[in-house]
Amino acid sequence: MTAELVRGQNHPLPETRLEIRVSAGSPVLAGATLGDEQGRVAGAEWIAHPGAPALPGVEVPAGAAADHRFAVDLDAVPDAVHRISVLLVLTAAGARFGALAAPFVAVVGADGTEIASYTLTGLDRESAVVALELYRRQGAWKVRAMGQGYEGGLAALLGDQGLERAADLAGSILAAVAPERDRPVEAPPARVPQTERVHQPTAPAQDPTPTPGQDPTPTPVAGPTPPVPDPTPVAGPTPPPVAGPTPPPVPDPTPAPVAGAAAGSGGPISYAHPRRRTAAPDPAPEPRQAPPVPVAGDASGWSMDERLYNQVWGMFEDLARTAAAYRSACDFAESRLDRELDETLTDYRARADGTNDAARAAARARHDELVERARQVLDRDLAQLAAESEVVEPALPVAYARWDNPVWHAYRVPDEEPMAVRLGDLHLPERSDLRIPMLVRLPLERGLWVDSGRGRSEAAALLDEVELRRLALDCAVAHAARLVAAHPAGEFTVHVVDAAGAGAAALAPLVDTGVVAPPARGAAGVSAVLEQLTERVDLLQMAVRGGAADALPPGLDAARQLLVVHDFPHGFDDRAVTRLRYLADEGPSVGVHLLMVADREDASAYGPLLDPLWRSLLRLTPVPDDHLADPWVGHAWSYEPPLLPPGSSVLRQVLGQVAAARSAKPL
Repeated sequence: MTAELVRGQNHPLPETRLEIRVSAGSPVLAGATLGDEQGRVAGAEWIAHPGAPALPGVEVPAGAAADHRFAVDLDAVPDAVHRISVLLVLTAAGARFGALAAPFVAVVGADGTEIASYTLTGLDRESAVVALELYRRQGAWKVRAMGQGYEGGLAALLGDQGLERAADLAGSILAAVAPERDRPVEAPPARVPQTERVHQPTAPAQDPTPTPGQDPTPTPVAGPTPPVPDPTPVAGPTPPPVAGPTPPPVPDPTPAPVAGAAAGSGGPISYAHPRRRTAAPDPAPEPRQAPPVPVAGDASGWSMDERLYNQVWGMFEDLARTAAAYRSACDFAESRLDRELDETLTDYRARADGTNDAARAAARARHDELVERARQVLDRDLAQLAAESEVVEPALPVAYARWDNPVWHAYRVPDEEPMAVRLGDLHLPERSDLRIPMLVRLPLERGLWVDSGRGRSEAAALLDEVELRRLALDCAVAHAARLVAAHPAGEFTVHVVDAAGAGAAALAPLVDTGVVAPPARGAAGVSAVLEQLTERVDLLQMAVRGGAADALPPGLDAARQLLVVHDFPHGFDDRAVTRLRYLADEGPSVGVHLLMVADREDASAYGPLLDPLWRSLLRLTPVPDDHLADPWVGHAWSYEPPLLPPGSSVLRQVLGQVAAARSAKPL
């Protein structure tokens, strides 16, 4: 069954020898770029376009046309390539996709079976678009519907992929097809064997030698008129949704392409819409391969920690995209159902004979079918992610692991700083039991704020104020302990301000083990700590700007500093508040970080003065809350705090080892 993708949705590729089919309402240039894991293209030599149509594993058409076919052999792609982007570019001056029929792209297997398709709806002033992306994931390949358009054309597209002198490069590519913009569609060249493509990666594809009696000039093929896509508007700003069920087949006078026929075999090629076939492909398609078995650390990186970090955020990206695709499909199904029901109400003549009732029933059936298909795709992707999570979670190192992970019982003070630390878990309502670790890179680029107020959280509203404040400080202690445990001995120092002394019980594990000095109390203690850290920031900034790092005072602590502020603004005067804002803004650049435990409402007397402070901090909560916004796909992620298991002594054990390592470290 063909997977009809919406923007952001992915689908596994069960085969490696593929054909990309493009059907557009106007001549377009079809090309491809080969990028690394971040999607960056190393140089112009990794762009397949009409002037250089052949790259290792990719052969694109040698001109602009309304319909294209080009070949992809994933086995021949170099190991350094992780993403293949399929590009469509309008060549006519002033042309834009919003004024044309929506392009249609399909990925077809070697036997002619359509694997996945995507209709690029929602484009407007764009003249270049990344239609599809083929990418590696856990040793296997997937296809993702992109639909990323660029109003600035090919130059903007290439610049976004990291290419230098993108405007000049785009001009040379477009100049290569300028003389051929109005030519008829030609049959694609014969596919070069895999061995030849591998050993000659940069050579352009050569026309095969014609056999005796065969005309070497390709015969122009007048293909049928490209199909007009469904013009149903999409309500709201959601990504372009799945097009509706295929309408009844329209008689097509052009013969359907023969399944399994090789491109460039000499016969005419039909560019009819690949979904509209009059006969099933022959021979029957081979059984689909099972999803790849997840493996911990199956991502790029120089070390296992880096590979696991990249794998975790790959899981985050996959969950975000698959949930966005499902929501978009459901929104489209609802909007189309509303439109169809409205249309039945306008036909007054059909009310008497029951035609309207049948039409409404059919509309609801189509709606249910679309939602069910979207749910099946979502369940498939979520099951794969859940299987990967079950493998990855036990393999995480200490800095990435939950507090209930047995790896903490084998804790040893590290010799070097890790890439990141875990500050909690993230999940979406589509499957709340699938948790993605929330990893934050080190060193911290911004401070942290554990919100002890109720805010708009339903979970916080169920707790009394005293309990909520206790949970907030417990979370802050857990964060501080993890940061200390993630650094080598003596390279991370924690200061605590507890002006009223209300947090003595929660701070006891840090203080009793000797990892933290007794908290500063009262206005005098608050002022002394802030003055010390402010002076440190000033000295380090002057040393860095003046290039005189060796001139720092000999007694200056070179370790990173974390200031934990509890019960703010108690004990803070205007001067102390100004210093606190200074530390939040300037401290992270020289290794001084802030961890606030406060209710924003308690500081309301300062008015908007402290608004920049709150905005500069990463807000965390001591109870589950859906407050973390993701502007990339429009999600609001639910955050789970990293609380310790009830009755666990692992925190004191870890802090005891940290204190012992510091004592044993030579001065």
